[in-house]
Amino acid sequence: MAADVRLGDSAFDPAHEIAAFAVAHRQAGGIASFLGQVRCGEGVEALELRHYGPLTLPGMEALAAEALARWPLDGLLAIHRHGCMRPAEPIVLVCAAARHRRDAFAAAEYVMDHLKSDSWFW
Repeated sequence: MAADVRLGDSAFDPAHEIAAFAVAHRQAGGIASFLGQVRCGEGVEALELRHYGPLTLPGMEALAAEALARWPLDGLLAIHRHGCMRPAEPIVLVCAAARHRRDAFAAAEYVMDHLKSDSWFW
């Protein structure tokens, strides 16, 4: 099972991505997802994320491989943006599909926590 890992500088439609992921993994008993978006309010006008190209995508792919090795997943999706984003725009989407919900939740949380804490973004 290979993960779908994407890094891009353009907006994506989270609802479309989650729906497509669910259709692709109909056999899964549970699908867990996390969507991170730019906060609104508090004077936030935009968020700019930069990354180090030689490490970012390979690092995201390695993280996905770790999750696939650790949990019995039917599928994994990780999308992360970089560049300038406006309030309420999506930044990151992680989806995990598994036979059992606990595995899906655990894998999605693991990937998101590591993207947030050990990321190649600034």
